[in-house]
Amino acid sequence: MPMVDFGNKLKQLRIDKGFSQTDLAKRMNVTKSMISAYENSMRLPSYDVLLKIVRCFHVSTDYLLGVSGKKMLDVSGLTDRQTEIISRLIDEFRMQG
Repeated sequence: MPMVDFGNKLKQLRIDKGFSQTDLAKRMNVTKSMISAYENSMRLPSYDVLLKIVRCFHVSTDYLLGVSGKKMLDVSGLTDRQTEIISRLIDEFRMQG
């Protein structure tokens, strides 16, 4: 099941970013057919491509591979104050949800 999850997650991340399969393929330095194979759970990416995907979409490998259902936010480069504001916003959204 994790392989199916990976394909579905990759496709959803790609769509959410507004990328076509061709766009993503160029960013990952692979073919469009390879992206299609990933999304259709026919193949898993190499370690190098997996790391490129993680960096492109700012998610963890655990999330992509189905180890964790949690998405992660990359707050590197933000100040402590900015990170605290984002944390408070997330808490507020959870309380409203």
